[in-house]
Order: sequence, then structure tokens, then C-alpha cells
Amino acid sequence: MPYPSEISRRLWLTTTITSAGAGLLLPSFSAAEATPSSAGKWPQKPIRILVGFPAGTSPDLIARSLSEPLAQALGQPVIVENRTGASGNIAAEALAKSSDQHTFGIVGNAALTSNRILYPKLPFGLGDFKPITVVGSSPWLIVAANSIPFNTPAEFFQQARSEGTRWSYGSVGVGSGTHLVNELLKEKAGFEAIHVPFNGAPAVVTAMIGGDIHMATLPMGFAYGQVQAGRIKGVAITSSTRTTLAPNIPALPEAGQPALNIDAWNAVMAPASTSKEIVALFTAAVTKIIRSEKLREDLFKQGWLAEGTAPEALERRIKDDTASYREIIARRKITVAG
Repeated sequence: MPYPSEISRRLWLTTTITSAGAGLLLPSFSAAEATPSSAGKWPQKPIRILVGFPAGTSPDLIARSLSEPLAQALGQPVIVENRTGASGNIAAEALAKSSDQHTFGIVGNAALTSNRILYPKLPFGLGDFKPITVVGSSPWLIVAANSIPFNTPAEFFQQARSEGTRWSYGSVGVGSGTHLVNELLKEKAGFEAIHVPFNGAPAVVTAMIGGDIHMATLPMGFAYGQVQAGRIKGVAITSSTRTTLAPNIPALPEAGQPALNIDAWNAVMAPASTSKEIVALFTAAVTKIIRSEKLREDLFKQGWLAEGTAPEALERRIKDDTASYREIIARRKITVAG
């Protein structure tokens, strides 16, 4: 089954080459070797996967989709542990400081990119992690409260411009991707809704349903299900073309707006203290699972295009997105308290 067209050709080639066993980017351990017998004495106890957002959010659902097949592959239970708050920084700090050789994390792009710009005194840095793989990516989905009357995305943006600061939008935290991408959207589309941060996408949607906010730009994995259920309205996706994840939702250019071309993504990371051998074994196991038909289908249902990239591709993604977010933060003069 080929990758959907939205994934870039470069990343598709990276995944195809490594999964074919060329050994150009991934460590020289085949996925089939990631078994309890070849791992020697590892793992010796249950494996923890730290998640920086509440249960039911996209990172949490991804972690739980991975947990069962990982447990089968590694011969130990896999426990998903939610360490919520501070736009993923709390979980990222706990991951960075872990040294038990059995802790990994599902980390969103904000903790690895924009948070390092907005929080210069963070108690962790990129050097505290070892990259494993990008699990999946998707365009962002712009959504609105059902109370807002519009028939087309163009009408929605026209109304947003006319409302000025009387409108508000929700995010999952200051400096999060849902904050920065919506600020970029405001800049490109010429409206000025007020930012209201929440603790997780479910809280954002609840606020929209309750009439407390008017719109948001959220990960496809959570927001599209809410649109399908009729709880909120889909406006547009932020990419240049429609996605197979939500084929009935128009892309921004169809509304006369430029595409933003910054995806949402989640990655698997390990603490820097994790041994090279364990990282190799875990990387082989988790990338094999992500590339499997079952996980691709599961992730697709959650609103993600499965990737399973090599560590080097994840490093490039972090570098490129950090540069993009740095520009947004500077232009929009975004700061955080503390």
C-alpha cells in the first residue's frame, strides 16, 4: 500500500529505502531482530511512554496505538503515562531526565521546536534527547463553532475580518503549534481573533460548543472526528491541496487564502542517556510497527499519515520547523510569562 500523496517524496523515499533494508539511515538492526531474545537482558521491566497531553488527545491516542504491538515485540508491558501541562514541557522534561533505559516519549513538534524559542530557560534542550522517528503527520484543520453562519471558507474569513477582536480562538497552550499556526493564519488571512489557551484539544472543542470561543486550528486527528459528529464545523485545511484524511474539507487556496504548509506531527524520542544499543533495538521495533498495514490504518483513522522515518529525517524536521516557528514568533511578537 503506497503512502498517501500528502507525504513528501523525500520522506517517502527515506522510509522506503530504510524499510527495504538498505541500511543507509537506520541503525544496522533489522526490525525482525527487535525481539526479547536478541535484546539480551533488555527490556528488564515495563516500558513507559510519556505523553505531554491529556487522555483522548492525538499524542495520547498515538501512544496507546503503539503500546500493544510494542509490548508484543519487546516482551514487556508498555505503559502510557500522561504528564500534562506547559505545552508538553512537563513531559519533555521528565523524559530528558529519565535514566532507567526503559522510558520513551511521544513528543509533539512544539516541545522540540517553538518551546525552545519561547522558553529560553527550559530545563532541557535538544541535546537531552535521542531522535527515534516521526510517527505521523497531517495538515492542521481550521474549525469553527456551529453558531457561526457561513457556507464557504471564503465567507468564514470575510466574517472573521469583520468581527475583529470580538472573535476569539482556542489553542492547547501558549507557544503550541495550535497557537502559532493560528497566528500565522491570522496574519495571512487578515483577521485578529483573540487567543485563549486551554489544556488540550478536548477542552478547546468543549469551549467552542459552549459558545466561549469562535474558532481554532487543531490537529486533524482530533478535530475531524468532532466535525463528523456535528459538534463543530470544518472550515479548511492549512495545506495547498486537499487531504485523503478529510477529502470533503477544502484546502486554504480554495478559499482564496495561501497555504500555510506547516504540518502537525508527533515523534518518538528517547532520553540522551539511553544506550546506543537500546535505541537501535527500540528504533527498529517501533518503525516496523509504524510501517505495518495495521498501524497505518489505525493512524489514518486517527487523522495521521503514517511515516516511520529514520532518526536523521526527524532531526531535519526539527531543524526546519524550528526555523519556521522562529519567524512566526518574531513577526507576531509572541511571548510567554515566566
